[in-house]
Formats: sequence, C-alpha cells, structure tokens
Amino acid sequence: EGADRPAELLGADEAADVPGVLAAAGAGVATLLAAEAVGAASCALDRTVEYVRGREQFGRAIGSFQAVKHRLADLYVRVQAARSAAYYAAWDPAEGGLALAQGLEALRVVAGEAVQLHGGIGFTWEHEAHLYFKRAAADELLFGPVHALRAHAAERAGLFAVGATSPSGDGVVAV
Repeated sequence: EGADRPAELLGADEAADVPGVLAAAGAGVATLLAAEAVGAASCALDRTVEYVRGREQFGRAIGSFQAVKHRLADLYVRVQAARSAAYYAAWDPAEGGLALAQGLEALRVVAGEAVQLHGGIGFTWEHEAHLYFKRAAADELLFGPVHALRAHAAERAGLFAVGATSPSGDGVVAV
C-alpha cells in the first residue's frame, strides 16, 4: 500500500531550503562529533597521567621526569583548546567544522602520545590505549583530514578570497 506513494518534501512547504537545512544539521553533527573527540582525548590523557604516576623506571615514577611532564602539559593544553572550540561551536553551530578539526587533531595527538608513554603495553590487546589510537585514525578517515576541514572553513569564511583585506587592514591579501 505505501510502496506506490509519491515522495513528499519534508519541511514547512515546497520552498523549504533543503540544502540549508542539511547544512545546518551537518554543523550541529560536527559540533557533537567534536565534543565526542574531546571527551575521548581527555579520557586518554587522564589514563596516561594515571599510568605515568604509577609506572616506575630507574627507581622513580616516569611521570616525575621533566620530559614526560612537558609532554603531558602540551597534551593538556591541546585538549583544553579543543574543549574551548567545542564549547564555542555549541554556542554557534556554524563553527562545528573548525571545532571538529580541533577535536580530531587533539584526539590523534593525545592518542599517539598515550601509546608512546605507555611503552610496549600501549599497543597491545591487554591495554585500551591502542583503542583510542585506532578511534582517532578511524574518525579522521570518516570525517576528513584536519587540514581539509580547516581549509573548508577558511574558504567558507572568505579568508583567501581575491581582494580580501589582511587581518591588520593594511592592504590586500595576495592570492
């Protein structure tokens, strides 16, 4: 009975802006995916911090070494920057693509460092660090490389358009 029904346009009327509605939904989805990536990056970082606090080498916790502290501090800053981008995108969903780029990059870098800081166990089936790494790789394959997401956002904003003025307002950006 329903197989012979003609298709109906979803929306208020036939003049509905279907591409605009799909684009708006895409921005919202990108925002949600950015938040998910930030959550995964944060969790991977938390687990890595916990591991380096307890893992001993040369008679002391590896987390007490200055090089490890610096690496963890850099990861923390990266996660917090991605979190800020996701919060901003939640406020303005049009920025979802940039937030997704930031979140995916944070997840990829944190997951890679987590595997490194866990040592040999980080990429074994006995430890979950490799799962974050695989998730980061899969997400970037699914949603596009970070540089492409940023390039799309820059193009949409007209940053590199012919005749665009420089941020300082002192002239024209050469293209």
